[in-house]
Amino acid sequence: MIFITAKFEIKPEHADDWPQISRAFTEATRAEEGCLWFEWSRSLDDPHVYVLVEAFRDGDAGGAHVGSEHFRAAQAELPPYLARTPDIVSTEVDQDGWNELGEMRVG
Repeated sequence: MIFITAKFEIKPEHADDWPQISRAFTEATRAEEGCLWFEWSRSLDDPHVYVLVEAFRDGDAGGAHVGSEHFRAAQAELPPYLARTPDIVSTEVDQDGWNELGEMRVG
């Protein structure tokens, strides 16, 4: 699978509204056949930073995502709300989903 984590620093005046601002892009991406997950979290250390954790079935699914109409729309619509260019880590992982964190097993 393709596993991606990206950090988005949002302009302070838009930070509280980011979930709504990014909603169309988020919903369209989650509906993609090859999307395994696409989840936003807000930083506990900086309320202007959102972290996106996303995964796609394989390189073809990732390519379809980047080539989609909603991705192109997000490229045009979202940057005006950003304080700077997002940071990203993108890698291919040899698994199909989440594994259990055995070091903190419950029960």
